[in-house]
Amino acid sequence: MSRYTEVIVLARGAEKVMEPLTRPDEDREWYQSFIPVHEGVFDGSRMPSDDCWTWVIQFGRRNWHGLLGHLESLAWPYPYSVQVLVRDEDDDCFGLWMIYDGKLVEVPLPRTERTPFDSVTGVLTRLDRPRG
Repeated sequence: MSRYTEVIVLARGAEKVMEPLTRPDEDREWYQSFIPVHEGVFDGSRMPSDDCWTWVIQFGRRNWHGLLGHLESLAWPYPYSVQVLVRDEDDDCFGLWMIYDGKLVEVPLPRTERTPFDSVTGVLTRLDRPRG
């Protein structure tokens, strides 16, 4: 069943940690690869640099089970800098996960509520949006 999800990983000095996730790997539960977003995207040069703190991926199906656990298990050089943003198709906004005490956990966002749904994370709803 088609269902898209976008994931953004932000992490300081994690180029070596994330590099294997930028290549296909049949042993992973998901087949897509992260794309590094180098600073050249922001300054208009589009040139890669030695430093990359942002990686993006989009899943077209519900085949990303295990991703959050895999990211949690990586040897991050600065675990306090790791932020994982996830937006499922029905989410009003991105959810935020960070590493606390060695675990990747969702950080509650003001005026939002996550409810169970047939997806990896459920649905994140803004409570302050107009209903109609």
